[in-house]
Amino acid sequence: MLRPYQQRTLDQFYAWFQNHTGWPCIVMPTGSGKSHIIAELCKDAISKWPETRVLMLSHVRELIEQNASKLLAIWPEAPLGIYSAGMGRKELNQITFAGIQSLAGHEAELGHTDLIIVDENHLISHNENGRYRTLILKMKEINPNMCVCGLTATPYRLGHGLITEKPAIFSDIIEPVSIEELIYHGYLSPLRSKHTQAQLDVRGVAKRGGEFIEKELQHAVNTTTSNAKVVEETLLLATDRRSLLYFCCGVAHANAIRDILSELGESCACITGATPKGERDEIIQKFRAGEIRHLTNANVLTTGFDAPNLDCIVMLRPTESPGLHCQMAGRGMRVKEHVKDCLFLDFAGNVSRHGPITNVQPPIKHGKRTGKAPVKVCEQCNELVHLSAKVCPSCGYEFPVQPKVFKLHDDDIMGDGGLEMDVTGWRWDDYVSRGSGKNMLRVTYYGNMSDTPITEYLPVTHEGRGGDMGRHRLMKMAMDAGVSIVGNEMLIEIACNMTKGKCPSKIKYKKNGKFYEVTRRIYLREMQGPIVCPGINCPHCHFVAMENYKIPPLERDLRCICLRCGTRWSVEWRSVAGVDKFYFQYFIIKKSININNLNEFNCFEITK
Repeated sequence: MLRPYQQRTLDQFYAWFQNHTGWPCIVMPTGSGKSHIIAELCKDAISKWPETRVLMLSHVRELIEQNASKLLAIWPEAPLGIYSAGMGRKELNQITFAGIQSLAGHEAELGHTDLIIVDENHLISHNENGRYRTLILKMKEINPNMCVCGLTATPYRLGHGLITEKPAIFSDIIEPVSIEELIYHGYLSPLRSKHTQAQLDVRGVAKRGGEFIEKELQHAVNTTTSNAKVVEETLLLATDRRSLLYFCCGVAHANAIRDILSELGESCACITGATPKGERDEIIQKFRAGEIRHLTNANVLTTGFDAPNLDCIVMLRPTESPGLHCQMAGRGMRVKEHVKDCLFLDFAGNVSRHGPITNVQPPIKHGKRTGKAPVKVCEQCNELVHLSAKVCPSCGYEFPVQPKVFKLHDDDIMGDGGLEMDVTGWRWDDYVSRGSGKNMLRVTYYGNMSDTPITEYLPVTHEGRGGDMGRHRLMKMAMDAGVSIVGNEMLIEIACNMTKGKCPSKIKYKKNGKFYEVTRRIYLREMQGPIVCPGINCPHCHFVAMENYKIPPLERDLRCICLRCGTRWSVEWRSVAGVDKFYFQYFIIKKSININNLNEFNCFEITK
């Protein structure tokens, strides 16, 4: 049975196709169960349209195996074929799960395809090249009405920006759930970051395509002194951790870290691209079972790797790619049996580089960044040399080495922030951005007389992901404040209504540059006990589905199903003009009727 947010994902996916054209990308955090969504999409497509042919594409066999196992778990008789050289299978069926490398040049064998699902679709090039783009183009020539759907946790590519920026093939992003929501409901485990004294020095490391060149990165990072310091500090900070995964810069680096751990008597192993399949599977099995405590790897376990009891990530792989940062950090967010969080030791400085995992800054397109050329002037002969040069190639002058200063940064992998304020009131107004000239909503939170007012900006009129997130945040805040927003109001009207609405009792925030960022808004009901509902009747046949159900604090979306008629609906807690009530939305499972206008029907008082 799907979790509530997974069912919400499917509902939003189907609703998107009713109102839009193009190809959407579903964005779900690492560990949220994308394989379950893929399985349900395949089953729904065949059940509703029996002649449909589905192709699921991935770049690694581990994802093909995971997705296939989930589909067969919910549908054992599924017409499934596996086409993957890495798995030793080349089967075509009504539903085919395939590796993109194996399918190259075999498009004619696939024939007519109605739906292509791409797992980890951020790997698809923005330009009209690459195996994915070539295959999709040829398949579209066979069926011009073919649909493509992508799934990823990181909807952007280094050097190209968001996955929807042209000439990318995806037109919109569907983002049904956040990391914070999954952690709150216990579906994911939080990461806990610690400042490390040892920091990998990447000064002077050249880049290609916006990313550090691996050979130069290894040369700078993989040194005897650096490796010894990193391992020593890791063992000191992770004394209570059972399962440690190391992300290294390359094969030589991964082997070097493993050798140091082995010399210290630690149980360890190393996986690289050259590790034989059987040996790799055996190492991973032992690591999951706890027989191996330390596992180093080089560019292998970033996607498709699942070790639920992994409780420490040792980041030794500096990267300019925010997507790779998220993929590596996300390996530690599975729920564990023995500990509540995963320790994240960021020797690479990736948190400083990209921000907390809940608010990673997407990359920008090539050519948008401006700055000074990476050169400096020799004091002896005025020769222009590269910024990383230690000796002038013209006169032999040795540039003075600047002493390295270690500074404690407030780098929080979860981005929770550490400041809070009791809120006594708030004010909303219409604000014009000085940078873009576009209208925004500005909300100012007021505390006690000695508290500095905290201001938050919502870019609700902006385009792209920033505007989508601003509008989503506004609707969520309006829900909590008991304010109805239809969508056609003027900003000044929304601001007046929100000012009159119920403000949060407390906010948590942090300093982000010269601005403040509100990380959480806490309402009084969040600090109270459960709310007791006197009874919930099915909105279709009026059968009593639940009686005296206790809704825990912060529960917003209670999914219900009628045992008599099969109607499925959701119960949402709302506060309207200070009165606590229940609102209902429902839809019939097979007819997919979704009522979203939030009309107040079957609404009754809640006793506290």
